[in-house]
Amino acid sequence: PLHSTIGAEKMMTMMVQIRPHIAIPHLMVVVGAVMLLLLQQGRSAEAQPSPGYYPSSKVSSMPFSQWYSNLWGAQHQSLSPDQTALTLWMDRSSGSGFKSKGAYRNGYFGVSMKVQPGYTAGVNTAFYLSNNEVYPGYHDEIDVELLGTVPGEPYTLQTNVYVRGTGDAHPIVGREMRFHLWFDPAAAFHHYAVLWNPDEIVFLVDDVPVRRYQKKVEATFPEREMWAYGSVWDASDWATDGGRYRSDYRYQPFVSGFKDFKVAGCEVGAPASCGPVPAGPGGGLSPQQSAAMSWAQQRAMVYYYCQDSSKDRSNYPEC
Repeated sequence: PLHSTIGAEKMMTMMVQIRPHIAIPHLMVVVGAVMLLLLQQGRSAEAQPSPGYYPSSKVSSMPFSQWYSNLWGAQHQSLSPDQTALTLWMDRSSGSGFKSKGAYRNGYFGVSMKVQPGYTAGVNTAFYLSNNEVYPGYHDEIDVELLGTVPGEPYTLQTNVYVRGTGDAHPIVGREMRFHLWFDPAAAFHHYAVLWNPDEIVFLVDDVPVRRYQKKVEATFPEREMWAYGSVWDASDWATDGGRYRSDYRYQPFVSGFKDFKVAGCEVGAPASCGPVPAGPGGGLSPQQSAAMSWAQQRAMVYYYCQDSSKDRSNYPEC
């Protein structure tokens, strides 16, 4: 069992260790590792293009406790002494999460994350905006989620938008776009960000725009105040291959690292003169940024809700 006294450095070291008490067929591990290495090498054959503009460089990193605090699972969190890095872990007893101290009406929200290699099916490492605590059953949400996997298969990055209760509906009306990234999210930290402005939402990975969600229909765009959150939790019912593979606690703890906390935007109560954070050098995405986004979608996108013929199109007027 884990204890609250475990250090961030020790926990991050555990991310790359195979626990000796877990009976794992040696051949399965070796084959899975080789398959994933070959897959990642194939995806990395073409260099990531330069977006030409780097929103993360315009926002300074800040100590965790300056803008965030624990929300749940405090015993499953470890903060570095300089407060620049936070480790969350999930085991059979609990996951963990944090929340921004303030609410925002727009802004740039970014964090660098690193997830655990090996068997992580069902584990959801998330960074997101939400107002669920203020509008339960009728909330808005913007998600960046790294969905766990099985050996030999890549992590899935899921981006999603819920508007005015579509995430509370039965069935849920999600607006997902998913990616198998051109790098291994378990090998190193990478920066993930949401740029939420009054007319569009841009999702970025290492400053490369991977998705642009525009305000085409007012009813399908989140406009109410939201808080920023991060968490690690058990999403076995749907996260990995639609729930086919579930969390296996023989592999616990499931550890995720967060650092480079960046927030810039208009808090609730800010004067009307507080303007949105620009997505590009001229305000919106530049041609070079748009080209980088096209590269990311053509190379890495594996699902887009507007292309899903099984969806009820009446729920998606923006498509």
